[in-house]
Amino acid sequence: MNNLIWLLRASKWARNPPSARMVRLVLAIVALAIAIVVLEKMGWWPDWAKMEQGRAPRPPR
Repeated sequence: MNNLIWLLRASKWARNPPSARMVRLVLAIVALAIAIVVLEKMGWWPDWAKMEQGRAPRPPR
């Protein structure tokens, strides 16, 4: 059933594609996210921007 939803969404985009400005905005956001991940993995992310303590896992029910 989920495939039908994606097919309907794709047909909607084919009839009314997003503008070039929207595509550039989405690509810029994705590039920024990838850059942040790469900087953090290389150890170049500043210490003030890191979390001191992560969120505790939920106990099982």
